[in-house]
Amino acid sequence: MLDTPLAPLRPSLSHPALPGALERAAVAVARLGQALDAHPLLPAFLHRTRLEAVRRQAAVDGHGIDPWHLAAMLEGLRLRMDHALHIVDRGAIFEAARTALAMHRWLVEPDFDQEGEIQAAERHLSAAPSPSALLTAAVQMHRWLQAGGARPPIRAALVRFWVRQRLLPAPVPLTGPRSLGPEAPDGFAEWMCCFLDAVADEARDYHQLLRDLERGWLGARGKVAGRRSTSRAALAIDVLATAPLLSPTTLARAIGMSIKSATALLDGFVGDGIAVEVTHRSKRRLFGLAALAPLRDGAAPPRRPEPGRGRGRPPLLEVEPELARSPMSLPPVTKFERPAIDYSVLEAAIAECEQVVRSTKRTLDQLASVGSIT
Repeated sequence: MLDTPLAPLRPSLSHPALPGALERAAVAVARLGQALDAHPLLPAFLHRTRLEAVRRQAAVDGHGIDPWHLAAMLEGLRLRMDHALHIVDRGAIFEAARTALAMHRWLVEPDFDQEGEIQAAERHLSAAPSPSALLTAAVQMHRWLQAGGARPPIRAALVRFWVRQRLLPAPVPLTGPRSLGPEAPDGFAEWMCCFLDAVADEARDYHQLLRDLERGWLGARGKVAGRRSTSRAALAIDVLATAPLLSPTTLARAIGMSIKSATALLDGFVGDGIAVEVTHRSKRRLFGLAALAPLRDGAAPPRRPEPGRGRGRPPLLEVEPELARSPMSLPPVTKFERPAIDYSVLEAAIAECEQVVRSTKRTLDQLASVGSIT
């Protein structure tokens, strides 16, 4: 069934809404691809879109995951668990975290077996070519799902398909997850329109994310301009733009300075309004650029005893008002000169992040196996 040629389906492709859906998807993807071409923030953009893609895919598959939870987990922090939650709710959050890590691995670092499944899905996408890569992807993805194929490999194969067909210059996780939701239509032509519209909406959202990233990065760069030539503040801004949440340890490794100096640099950014601290922990503190996406209390705050309070469970801590509000965005930038970024200093940080992902996944799998035995 997966190798059925495209020709027998031509009558179904004459749906009146299909040309419009195909045009909207083509325009949105083309604009995104043009904006990403040789963009200096491409690594930062890919990291953030993968977090967002995992959130959307997990939501469609029945798991609610906060992308800032996932970002904190990639930095080695545990999930925030409210003491008032029932054991069932805690289990749901735990399972959602495992699912999010697994989805992230499909996109970033598939293992041997996953790579084999992705390559099989890639061959399936290429089995019925047509003049339109978007139309081919929609037809072949529908066939894959109708034949009982799994979602993760075809999603990862789609990411590679866009690059191979030269629709996008980089592996942007454009998978149209809304078309796999419970409200997606059953008819073939109707589902095709739904998929193409979902891809168009996703491409427009990612384009807006790129523009927000540019504004936040350039605004932060402008605030540290004029410092002495030996200052690493501008390089630290580039690293902060790459990772949504960053610890002083990761920053220190990325730009080659001591953890103490990196902490002082980040604290200075907070004082200047360039960055915000998310966790307010004594250890494993996390920071993010203030002008980018809204940062929430994604990791548990420290538990400190209150004066005059006896032993027992500490009270729940509220989110600070300044963290609950969305930071103000800078004015849109239309034309600008993009400073060059040397991303070679981030290789150690990326390798460390991948190691944390593997370690965290092993721990979660071990806890899950123990829970199933008990």
